[in-house]
Amino acid sequence: MAAAFQDNESQNPYVQSLKMALQGEMANYCCSPHTLNRQGKAKGELTGGNLALLAHCVGTKSDINTKGKILFIEDVGEYLYNIDRMMNQLKRSGKLDKLAGLVFGKFTDNKDTDRPFGKNVYDILHEWIQEYDYPVCFDFPVSHDKENYALKVGGRYSLQVKKEEVILQEDRK
Repeated sequence: MAAAFQDNESQNPYVQSLKMALQGEMANYCCSPHTLNRQGKAKGELTGGNLALLAHCVGTKSDINTKGKILFIEDVGEYLYNIDRMMNQLKRSGKLDKLAGLVFGKFTDNKDTDRPFGKNVYDILHEWIQEYDYPVCFDFPVSHDKENYALKVGGRYSLQVKKEEVILQEDRK
């Protein structure tokens, strides 16, 4: 997202990640762990994007295949109950079943109703993926905000979710 371009570009690692991606350099990102992370290693093609768009594409010509892939999901400006509903749709459509790994990016500017939903965004996301055993990263810096690493959809990546850090690294094909 272009929001990152408002800061000093030469010092901004997210802007630099886009520049490096456009120059064909391999991505190698690291971020801090989250308490809800599920440790493990995964390799696979990277797919995903905005949760609302992913959920709305289910059953259409634009639907994505997630089997054996590393899926990343992020969103902006959604009501908490909508996030819950869209995760339900991804689960019921089988999109979460046979992943190699899952990366939850940032969920920014979430909204709640006057009558609170009762859960925060990470509790909602965690609840929908509890039964699976693949590695899961929460709060990875990919989003509609300033913290947004460039990811190459369709590229091959390795995901390492460790106790002390998370590494998402592009692999050579």
